[in-house]
Amino acid sequence: MTSASAFLDIAIAIAFLALAAGQILSMVRLVMGPSVGDRILALDTMVINALGVVVVLGIHQGVKVYFEVTLLIAMLGFVSTVALARFILRGDIIE
Repeated sequence: MTSASAFLDIAIAIAFLALAAGQILSMVRLVMGPSVGDRILALDTMVINALGVVVVLGIHQGVKVYFEVTLLIAMLGFVSTVALARFILRGDIIE
């Protein structure tokens, strides 16, 4: 094992831990959020953390398909966040 791959393994482990901590803190905000806006932002942050986990997993396994999966998850996360915010503000999604 070369030193470059050892550093990459350490960086990947640190990234997984940081993303896991962010996901846990977002879940806490989702449950304990004082307002609905905080809960929507927590859900959006959880989508972003999930994107990070998938990207780091793709780097770790060396599979390029994961990056295409992240694009799909990002689009679905954006649309769902907008739809949820619109539902909370107006009471309906489609006018």
